[in-house]
Amino acid sequence: MKKYLIFVLSLIMCLCVLPFSAFAEDEYFTDEQIEYYKNLGLQGTTVNVYNWGEYISDGSEGSMDVVSEFERLTGAKVNYTNYESNENMYSKLAGGGVSYDVIAPSDYMIDRLIDEEMLLPLDYDNIPNMKYISEDCQHLFYDPEQIYTVCFNVGTTVLIYNKEMVDAEPDSWDILWDEQYKGKVLMFNNSRDAFAIAQAMLGKDFNSTDEQDWVECAQLLAEQKDKTNPVYVMDEIFNLMESGEYAIGVYYAGDYLLMVENNEDLGYCFPKEGVNAFYDAFCVPVCSKNKRGAEAFINFMHEPQVAFENCEFIYYRSPNTEVEQDEESSLYGSEVVYPTEELKTQYFKNLPQNIIELQNNLWTQVKSGKLSDENAQQDKKIYTECAVIGGVIVVVIIAKAISNAKKKKEQDLSDLYEH
Repeated sequence: MKKYLIFVLSLIMCLCVLPFSAFAEDEYFTDEQIEYYKNLGLQGTTVNVYNWGEYISDGSEGSMDVVSEFERLTGAKVNYTNYESNENMYSKLAGGGVSYDVIAPSDYMIDRLIDEEMLLPLDYDNIPNMKYISEDCQHLFYDPEQIYTVCFNVGTTVLIYNKEMVDAEPDSWDILWDEQYKGKVLMFNNSRDAFAIAQAMLGKDFNSTDEQDWVECAQLLAEQKDKTNPVYVMDEIFNLMESGEYAIGVYYAGDYLLMVENNEDLGYCFPKEGVNAFYDAFCVPVCSKNKRGAEAFINFMHEPQVAFENCEFIYYRSPNTEVEQDEESSLYGSEVVYPTEELKTQYFKNLPQNIIELQNNLWTQVKSGKLSDENAQQDKKIYTECAVIGGVIVVVIIAKAISNAKKKKEQDLSDLYEH
């Protein structure tokens, strides 16, 4: 009995000195995954990630905190910051003085970044999870040789409406011009998406290089400003549409599902004129100082567990086949994310510099109201008033000149008689 007790006590002591992790399963990852990231040698390094807002599972409402899990597995520190639009992100990179390791731009911006040699080629040996990327999300038009990118999300734009404020289900973008919703419309606060709506309305190519096409679209957007005075927003749309204060909004399809969770009175449609279909992808900019860490982060984002958590958090289509085929996904079979109806879609591509500059200039004028009818009428009034005043001045000058000439003539005659 004494020997038995000694054995039991010895066993307990041995178990006590073993680390708890030796017999406790990880909440998310397998031993193989844990070992892989531990052996990358990223301990003590920093990975600077620059991503869209609301675009990664962050630990709220019981979700996975993706950044924290990457830090835990690798020992690296992630400096995670957000941008609101591709244009804002581009301006930061082009301005210099920054160091980002991972960015997630959209297709047309990737096209531009590649053209301007602002991206580094990826070492896919460091991204083994590329094996999970669906074939229809590889070798895309912006990276046909699959050198610079790993697809992150796929989506479309969508029209969102409040059923309590809009009587009938809309099927067209033209509701954004309906004067009965003045002050109740939320519009994209980025030029490319906003112009695409006008281009769809006018039957234009989203990638037109005809300057007149862009001018006509700007005039249509200026008309919208006159008729409905839209509020230009990006991520602010979540709170504003969910609050029930606005009748109509435009954003991205997956985000509608997040909004309707908080306001069941919201509906959606894919307007008949057509929508933008887009890809967002991970890239490494040339300003990166930790490319190995960047590739590790990109690979981590496509671990099946992580990709699933991200998909459940942001509600966009994941290009990860393990996620897309998972019947446990809340998006499995979703008509918003995986529409079965054939949609009229166009993709954005990089535009020539003269068109980019024209677009930016026109967009500034639209938002400032410089192209509005009211301003045009005011300008016309000012021009008319100036013309009238100018005319009066000319008449006065001529009358004065005639008067002076008459006086001079009379003086000359008077002098002649005196002589």
